[in-house]
Amino acid sequence: MLGLLTAAVMTAGLAGCGGSEDTLALAITDASGNPVAVQINTAAQIAQVSDDDYDNNLNGLITGATLKRWKDNWVTERPAGVTGKLVILQLAAGAAGNEYISSSDPNVYTYLISSSELVQTRSNGVVTTVSMVPDGATVDAFLATYNIDPTRDMIVCAMGGGSNPLAMQQGRCWYMLRYWGVAKDHLALLNGSNAWQVTSGGMVGGDFAATADTAPGTGTASVRQLPQDNTALQATLQDVMAVTTAIDQNNLNDGVFIWDARNAAQYGGTGFQNNGSRAGHPNGALLLDYSNLLVAAEGYRYKDKADLQNYLNGDTDGGGNGFVDAIGLLGSGNAYQSGDTVITYCETTFRAMVTGVATGVILGLPTRFYDGAMTEWNSMSNIVAWDGMPILPADSQWRTDTVDRSFFIQAADPNNIAPRTIDDPYATNAQAIILADKNYKRGSSGGSGSGGGGGLPPNPCGG
Repeated sequence: MLGLLTAAVMTAGLAGCGGSEDTLALAITDASGNPVAVQINTAAQIAQVSDDDYDNNLNGLITGATLKRWKDNWVTERPAGVTGKLVILQLAAGAAGNEYISSSDPNVYTYLISSSELVQTRSNGVVTTVSMVPDGATVDAFLATYNIDPTRDMIVCAMGGGSNPLAMQQGRCWYMLRYWGVAKDHLALLNGSNAWQVTSGGMVGGDFAATADTAPGTGTASVRQLPQDNTALQATLQDVMAVTTAIDQNNLNDGVFIWDARNAAQYGGTGFQNNGSRAGHPNGALLLDYSNLLVAAEGYRYKDKADLQNYLNGDTDGGGNGFVDAIGLLGSGNAYQSGDTVITYCETTFRAMVTGVATGVILGLPTRFYDGAMTEWNSMSNIVAWDGMPILPADSQWRTDTVDRSFFIQAADPNNIAPRTIDDPYATNAQAIILADKNYKRGSSGGSGSGGGGGLPPNPCGG
């Protein structure tokens, strides 16, 4: 089993840059006990295109008007192919009077969830990193807590309140479920806060209650019943190392579009965070702060599709904001290129959830999330931490503190650099999370994906 899945991981890595090939590998057992082939989807196959008018979407990014129509008469109004409940997962209470989306329909439920349920500290075989996508057992427990059957139910991730952090957390809700194989037809994000749904005319005050429903803890569904393998959504340390350029410049012909969702100081190496050994960015990464994609005055909703596309074209908005590289603004036509796979990150890939939803859920572009992000990337250094030891040995192949992989400025004082949990500085690969998750989906617990020796694989995106 492990050998087969190791091969499957490498195949998925090659296809995960936006290719169109379908790959069926091994099988799972559905809820009826029948074997079902697992389809390993590429980033291109996972992506979905929004309607120009978000009101017309029946999955992906939806509006309050759509959600109201559903919740007021669910059995009649539910989308084709959805045969179960409407489950709304809210990240926080809304403003007074708009706390929790409510319905008298017995098939509609709203639960308050915590962002801590959407992440987990995990090892990729080289290093242990915070805020990664949770493992299969954790997600199965999540489904059980809220009695979600993702093969039948429609799941809506909603902010509740309105803020940048809640928009990020909403994205992580979508990412966790989509990564583990929930079909796009069964998953949606509500655009904007609860209060915005009223202000925009999509809902009224009577659509809300002061309290959420109580989680029943009676679910029996498992991600092992979902026949889609969407692990290509996650770009690993290994994947990003393979696509960085030797020179820190915008490469229009390498098949990837590396999007740094942070601020200019962090991108430029002067903004240190998380007691990192250095600050900066992978070579070839392009910067556009995630907050430009949201309309804060309107419940932190996503900007219109055309406005988001303009950014990807290399154009600027009314405030002069647009993609930049190490030199300056890219300019029209010099940003995303047709066929590119977007790889987006921030420090812990919370902010990058906003950028990834924009590209992968609204614009329909092949999109992958570097889940380890700069917390992980900046840990891969032969730089001394406050324990007096270098984080990685000088001869580790996983070092990213080299000019052919990163632009960076080293932290001046070792006392400000936290040691990291290095599991194997000479691991063969950094795919332990992907391997473990593929194994779990197929009913096996074996395989960590780590080991000694070996060299880095080639660029999975070509070029």
